[in-house]
Amino acid sequence: MKITAAVLRDPAGPPALEETELAEPRADEVLVRVVAAGICHTDLVAMAGHDPALPPLVPGHEGAGVVEAVGEDVEAVQPGDHVVISFGWCGLCPACCQGRMAYCANLVALNYTGLRLDGSTAMTRDGAPIRGHFFGQSSWATHSLTTERNVVRVPQEVPFEYLAPLGCGVQTGAGAVLNVLRPRRGSTIAIHGTGGVGLAAVMAAGIAGCSRIVAVDPDPRRRRLAEALGATDLVDPAEGDPAKAIVELTGGGVEHAVECAGRPEAVRAAVASLAAPGMCVTVGFRGGANPVELDQTMLMMGRGIRGSIEGDAIPQRFVPRLIEHHLAGDLPVERLVRTYSFADVNEAIAAARTGEAVKPVLVLP
Repeated sequence: MKITAAVLRDPAGPPALEETELAEPRADEVLVRVVAAGICHTDLVAMAGHDPALPPLVPGHEGAGVVEAVGEDVEAVQPGDHVVISFGWCGLCPACCQGRMAYCANLVALNYTGLRLDGSTAMTRDGAPIRGHFFGQSSWATHSLTTERNVVRVPQEVPFEYLAPLGCGVQTGAGAVLNVLRPRRGSTIAIHGTGGVGLAAVMAAGIAGCSRIVAVDPDPRRRRLAEALGATDLVDPAEGDPAKAIVELTGGGVEHAVECAGRPEAVRAAVASLAAPGMCVTVGFRGGANPVELDQTMLMMGRGIRGSIEGDAIPQRFVPRLIEHHLAGDLPVERLVRTYSFADVNEAIAAARTGEAVKPVLVLP
């Protein structure tokens, strides 16, 4: 079938809307008409050439839409279902069998190459292949050919533009708090970096009942939004050592920290802001090697740090939980979203890069 996709052909240049061909679904595949697709930092990293997915590539990994067709082996969804499209996992490796889908042995092949696991692609133009399976979906397109493991059936009353960010950014930030740290009610937490992921962490900390939620960001607009979403304290890292400021604000440091920038100085500050003992989860992704030097004495005193992918979530379980919080008013994703038409994809990308929009979401025709 003919579809329109935002095809990246040169990492140095912008993607362009092109008419492409998409194959029919295989037995385990699902054809989704994409209605909304978020723009995430990982898309920008891939477009800069830091991922294994080489051009020509269709980015996009926060899709939401309507199922149009399913392969003969698909049981989880049917045509007409509304779905969020999330990351891919194989379902067969030891990690998947233990319910740790975010650490699937085939995570890189299924999500970062833009290809199916067998190395094929369902998208072409004039017979030439286009990598159309980024995160198993390549959702910057009018249609996505994905698998039933990537899709989560969702209620039809929630607008697609609010559903799309749940597939990655919101899932990552909220999951870092609710799935990884699991703070007790009344505990303290600092969120280092309040873009879309960090603001999801701020909201999740409120859901968890944290008594002090410190938001660290150099952008005053994002600090104000963090405060509106539940942050109790705000720190501008441009004014001095943020770790020192957090220790002074809280009288000794926080019990938990989420690091969302991926910069070495932010990782160090997040660990240094912890009380002893305390735990930092780092989710910031820069692409490629990113060495970070830490003072071992901080770790010896009981502080810890660990990484997390996709908030350690099983999307089929966690996305419905996030939707419940959204419908209850505890997770106002709409405060993060700014919508753009599909034709304005490059304006949306620019807004993501500059921070003009916290979570740009493409609305497709």
